[in-house]
Order: sequence, then C-alpha cells, then structure tokens
Amino acid sequence: MKQLWCAMSLMAGTLFLSTNALADTASGALLQQMNAASQSLNYELAFISINKQGVESLRYRHAVLNNTPLAQLLQMDGPRREVVQRGSEISYFEPGLEPFTLTGEYIVDSLPSLAYTDFKRLASYYDFIPVGRNRIADRLCEVIRVVARDGTRYSYIAWLDSETHLPLRVDLLDRDGETLEQFRVIDFTVNQQVESTMQNLAKASLPPLLSVPASEQVNFNWAPTWLPQGFSEVSKSRRPLPGVELPIESRLYSDGLFSFSVNINRATSGSADQTLRTGRRTVNTSVRNNAEITVVGELPPPTAKRIADSIKFKASQ
Repeated sequence: MKQLWCAMSLMAGTLFLSTNALADTASGALLQQMNAASQSLNYELAFISINKQGVESLRYRHAVLNNTPLAQLLQMDGPRREVVQRGSEISYFEPGLEPFTLTGEYIVDSLPSLAYTDFKRLASYYDFIPVGRNRIADRLCEVIRVVARDGTRYSYIAWLDSETHLPLRVDLLDRDGETLEQFRVIDFTVNQQVESTMQNLAKASLPPLLSVPASEQVNFNWAPTWLPQGFSEVSKSRRPLPGVELPIESRLYSDGLFSFSVNINRATSGSADQTLRTGRRTVNTSVRNNAEITVVGELPPPTAKRIADSIKFKASQ
C-alpha cells in the first residue's frame, strides 16, 4: 500500500510539472508572437503611460513600407514632442532643442521594452506564467506574467490582444507586487490605412545623424564576481567627467529584458554610501578601496547593492 501511494504521488508530481512546463512553453510562444506583431503589423495605438512622475497621453503609429519599418510616437498633451523611426534611424523633435537622429532598432521612449524582447533567450532563466483572460480597450486579452526564477529583479504582467497579439497593457512590478510603471492602450487600429498615413514619413527630410565616437579597447583592473542569472556584459568604456581628474570606467550589462551599468571612479571627500530609487531606476553608490562604485539601472535596490559589494579589484601591475 505504501509503495502504491509513493508511485501515485510521484506520478501526480510528474504530471503537475509537465503541465506547468507546457503552459510555460505556450505562454512563451504567445510572448514571441507579441514581439513579431509589434514589429510587422500596421497599427495605431492611443495609450497612457503611468509612472511615479505622472501620466502621459501618447499616440504610436507603426507600419512596414517596402520592408522598411516606419514609426511615430507623439505626445498628445502639452508641448509637441515627437519621435520618428525610418529604418534604423530614430529622430527626436522637442521644443527648445535642435532635432537629432540616432541609430536604433525601434523607439523605446514610453513604450514597453517587453514588446521587443527575444523570449527564446529569456526562457532559460524566466518563467512565463499564464494568468487567464481579461478585457482591455474592449478587447479580449491573454494575461501572462514574466518572472525571473532567481527573484533578483522586477517582473512584468502583459495583456496581449487575443487576435493580433499586440500588447494592450503592460505593468512593471517590484518584488513586493507594487506597480512601478504601466502602459495601457485606450484605443487601437490595425489596418492598411495606417500604412497610407505613414507614406509621408518615408519621404520626409530627417535631422542629421549624430556621430558617436568609436569605442576603444579598454581593460579594467576590476569586475563583479556576482551577477543575476542571465546577465552578460554588453560593452565597456572609459570616458572623462567634467571637473574630475581621472576618467570614469563603465561596464554595461543586460539579460535581454533589463539592463544596468557599473561605474567606477576615484573617490573624493564628498563620496558616500547611498541608495536612491526613482521608479524602475536604482542608483547604488558605495565607497571602497579609494574608489566610488556606482550601480545604475533597472534593478531592485538589494540586487544593485549585492552587485556593488561583489566588485573585486586586481592588484596593480
């Protein structure tokens, strides 16, 4: 009898794990479809962006014309602020500033980066948890949570339109479940008429492309000995700071969804340990070995502090 009970328990556990794995895979596939839809469909979104600083009302248009992505993000209230994309060029227009253009794959301002994430890359260290269905903007949506398995970073909840797979609401949550930011669509359209509306952008004259200095090969005598699971170094640089004798050294890290940088410069008499958080962004500063170590990025404060505390310096040659 005891052996039968153990066998039944083992079978139930196996079935439970298999069901969870299937649900995780299906949710990951839906999120990957969101990524594809966001970059391939012709659509227009009217949405609000909510964070600790307030509420913004915006409109986003996206189309693909002759295999070239075209997009426009427009702030609907107050001074006219506009960001446009044509191919790999992102142009910024803002009152009081000279318009400029940068290279990029998509517009990131006020739009959830979750929509452009490669979820196949995240599958090794994130869980994609189906939560059910709900309605947003009078549309039926699939609701999915995106949660890191190691519990060291923030999480997302995404509401995906069941028909188009576009994101109609995205909440960024801290580790206590508090909403840090919210993207919420009020109205949207998916049709070829959006492509016609964007025709003028394909011919428009855009501001000159800003030249970015080529990065030099640099070697540092320090590195973090601990990183949250899935993070890897994207780039590193050494650059001067105004009023500072020695340059600041920086390493940039990303897991494909969140990013942060570690910045080190010589400590001064005003250097002190401190932690600040504004919305999703944390700044953790610690002073050690005559160095000021600052971790800046999309991390909970305890995670930022743990990274800073893990920095090891090599002996000078």
